[in-house]
Amino acid sequence: MEDLVPVLSVFLLVFVRVSAFFVTMPLFSYRNIPAQHRLAFSLVLSWVMYYTVESKAFEINGQYFLLVMKEAMVGLLIGFVAYMIVSAIQIAGGFIDFQMGFAIANVIDPQTGAQSPLMGQYLYTFSLLLLLALNGHHLIMDGIFYSYQLVPIDSAWIPFGNSTLVEYVVKTFNSMFVIAFQMAIPVVATLFLVDVALGIVARTVPQLNVFVVGFPIKIAVSFLVLFIVMGVMFEVMQQLFEMMFLSMRDLMKLIGGS
Repeated sequence: MEDLVPVLSVFLLVFVRVSAFFVTMPLFSYRNIPAQHRLAFSLVLSWVMYYTVESKAFEINGQYFLLVMKEAMVGLLIGFVAYMIVSAIQIAGGFIDFQMGFAIANVIDPQTGAQSPLMGQYLYTFSLLLLLALNGHHLIMDGIFYSYQLVPIDSAWIPFGNSTLVEYVVKTFNSMFVIAFQMAIPVVATLFLVDVALGIVARTVPQLNVFVVGFPIKIAVSFLVLFIVMGVMFEVMQQLFEMMFLSMRDLMKLIGGS
């Protein structure tokens, strides 16, 4: 039993980071995936990664429990930043929904259990399929695998007091809204022109009920523009995935102090 303690002390730290990473990471944190499957996958992946982690055994004391908390925070923070960037797709859908008139028709997001914009969930589903088609889930697992080279398992702290780390997270949060606006601007700008045209019609033809006619027109125009720019949106999604992987790497460098 004493021989197992050194093994379990390192394996537990690896398992905590991997399981915490899967709690907030896009795709792997989906609620549609049973918790038992995620737990088993985390165990298997942690067991494989255990043989590649170069670390000495740890004593089970107060400092060890601080390392466990640090590993959980590292996994949650990296996964949260990745999820925050991908959330730009749902925010773009929210902008489109507001202009289309679909803002009242929200759906339940199976990943978070919260209400999500209708078009946002539609685009987000396409983005997950694209992520799988591009083998992005392999890159995600590579990210957590190579995270131990940037954030060693025996590092005892996270530099939350470092202004560079806070500034990087804030800039990433800001870029999420910029990308969301860039994705939504083709539909939003087109619907703005439709609103202007309907306003002109309302002034020139007062007998026409613009509120009744405008709603189906805006929906039809929105779907037409979405159909035209869907290929461009897929290109933006690919760039968004690249940004997600780069942000994960840069964040791990900042946490690791490199």
